[in-house]
Amino acid sequence: MPVGSERAPDPQRWFRRLKPLVFLACLGPAAMLSYRAMTGTLGAEPIDEITGVTGQWTLRMLLITLLITPLRQLTGWHGLIRWRRMLGLFAFSYAVLHFLTYVVLDQFFAWNFIIEDIIEHPYVLVGFTAFILLLPLAFTSTDAMVRRLGGRRWRRLHRLAYLVPVLGVLHFWWQVKSDISEPAVYSLLLSVLLASRLRRPQPRATGAAPPATPG
Repeated sequence: MPVGSERAPDPQRWFRRLKPLVFLACLGPAAMLSYRAMTGTLGAEPIDEITGVTGQWTLRMLLITLLITPLRQLTGWHGLIRWRRMLGLFAFSYAVLHFLTYVVLDQFFAWNFIIEDIIEHPYVLVGFTAFILLLPLAFTSTDAMVRRLGGRRWRRLHRLAYLVPVLGVLHFWWQVKSDISEPAVYSLLLSVLLASRLRRPQPRATGAAPPATPG
C-alpha cells in the first residue's frame, strides 16, 4: 500500500463512539443512589441525602453542559457538540428527580405546605424558578422543535441555559447554613464559564455558521 494512502483518524467518529460511555457515566450517580436506597445505606436522613445528591448532580450537569462550548473552542474538538444536548437532558433529569424528591418524599403532595415553603423561603422559590425555566429548554431540545420554532427564536429561548445555573448556584448557596466552600466552588466555576462567553472568537471568513445552540 502506498505511503499516505491510509485514512487519517476521524475525530467525529471517536466522539460518536465515546457518546455511549458518556451516557453511562451520566447514569452513574443515579445508579449509585438507587443502589444505596436498596441496600439501606443512605444514612440517618435518607430523604435529605437523595435531595442533596440529585441537586448537586443537577448543578454539575448544568456546568458540564456549559463547559462544552469553551472546551470546543480551546481544543478544536468540534465533535464535543454531539454531547451537549445529552448532557443538558441529563441535567434536566436530575432536576426532575430533585423536584420529585421534594414534592413526593419530603412533602408528600402537601401542596398547601409546598406553596407556603416557596413563599417563605427564598432558596425554595429560586430553585422552583430554575426548575420551571428548565422545562421549555428540555421540551424544545429536539431537532423537530428547532425547525418548528426557527433557529433565531430557538436560540433566544435557549439563552435561559445561562440563567438556570445562576439560579441553581444561588439556590444551593442560600440553603447552606455554615460551610460555604462547596457553593463557593460552584460559583467560581460558573463565573469562569460565563466570563468565557463575553468574548467569543469571530466566525471565520469561510462562511461557517455559528453553533445552533447556546452552550
